[in-house]
Amino acid sequence: MRTILSMAITVFVALGALTTTPQVQAQENPQYLAERAAELFDQVETKRRAAIEFFVARGKADAAPALIEALRFSPRRHEASFLTALETITKAKPGRSWHDWMIWQERNAAIGVFPGFDAFKARVLSLVDPAFQTFVHSGVRHDIRLEEIAWGGVPVDGIPALTNPKLIAANDATYLGKDDLVFGVAIAGDIRAYPLRILDWHEMFNDVVGGVPVSLAYCTLCGSGILFDTRVVGREEPFVFGSSGLLYRSNKLMYDQQTKSLWNQFTGRPVVGPLTGSGIELKTLPVVITSWEKWRTAHPQTKVLSLATGHRRDYRAGAAYGEYFSSPNLMFPTSTDDRTLAPKDYVFALRGAQSEKAWPLDRFKGGAVINDRVGALDLVLVGDAETRTVRAFRRDGIDFKKGASANELIGGGETWTVTEDELIAASGRRLTRLPGHIAYWFAWSGYFGATGELSAR
Repeated sequence: MRTILSMAITVFVALGALTTTPQVQAQENPQYLAERAAELFDQVETKRRAAIEFFVARGKADAAPALIEALRFSPRRHEASFLTALETITKAKPGRSWHDWMIWQERNAAIGVFPGFDAFKARVLSLVDPAFQTFVHSGVRHDIRLEEIAWGGVPVDGIPALTNPKLIAANDATYLGKDDLVFGVAIAGDIRAYPLRILDWHEMFNDVVGGVPVSLAYCTLCGSGILFDTRVVGREEPFVFGSSGLLYRSNKLMYDQQTKSLWNQFTGRPVVGPLTGSGIELKTLPVVITSWEKWRTAHPQTKVLSLATGHRRDYRAGAAYGEYFSSPNLMFPTSTDDRTLAPKDYVFALRGAQSEKAWPLDRFKGGAVINDRVGALDLVLVGDAETRTVRAFRRDGIDFKKGASANELIGGGETWTVTEDELIAASGRRLTRLPGHIAYWFAWSGYFGATGELSAR
């Protein structure tokens, strides 16, 4: 597979080759502006410089997104001219790299884009992969900023989803070590383990667990694996998802195979394409990360993902993203809130409640039981930071504490058993589990930081 840099240079050359000399038109005509923006990629220096000079003379900051696109894909020898143009029309100097300008763009939504930018954006993306035209095209409906959509370095389905993957018995999963982490899913007595070392390469599975069609959307960049019920009221068939190869604020944009709409992985909402504005939001379901040893001990009857995925990959732990996971840095640009936590600190995010709330994972060091409240909802969280394990349950006013074993709690004068579905008291009383997942702080705060609540350390 070609490197991102070599593919970027190919885009620059190809887009330059497709430019045409526009007819004399009004300068604010969308087609005219889109064609002039395409000339920012022209390999003929006089044409490229003329395009830059045109946007500088036009004097509007809404050309900045096109110049930022050109900055990313241009050869290094052309960067200075784009940077000078950007600084001139925006009166800003955020830095000298594409990363710097993408973050500036995110923080300055008021600059907008020129008429015809959607056609220009589609043209750039289509030269990376023609299939991107399915998602982004002239006139496409969207409720996120098209200029913030970034190519993630792979084509459509370049990170292939696993659909109805092969599962094996726990005793046959000899490839797993006791400390390997798995996504644990349990629905209606159907117990499954999906190892992260496999999902790192696929970032999505579509399956049916306990009779429920589900997708686990795993964004390795933002550290979050979110389990969605893919049934939607009013639609006959459940959605089936894949990875688009595109990103938004360092978060993967997944797509549904039925309508080819782009969806925000973190919110479970369609954001570009036919379903935009439909009001659809996928229901989140409980999922847990834990070690293979702990999951298998608690659920000896579990089924586990087979290495026979139909794809040739190095499924050793850390082979796909080990360097990224161990680094404090992000791979793609997005604005982050570093005042409270580091961008890649883990949090547990409660989902599906009346309001959003997150807890720093380090609150669960050594194993912890935390009684808390979200709005009018009383809940208890049971976790262990070492294996990134947190489960949340309703508590209905009961204060809980650790019991004699890891799967026991004491509350209301009796012993409760911790299961994947609920807390079960010796008296038979039951308290349901609540959906939630692990994520990097930058991802949760980027979507919910303004309205959600972060639990104190």
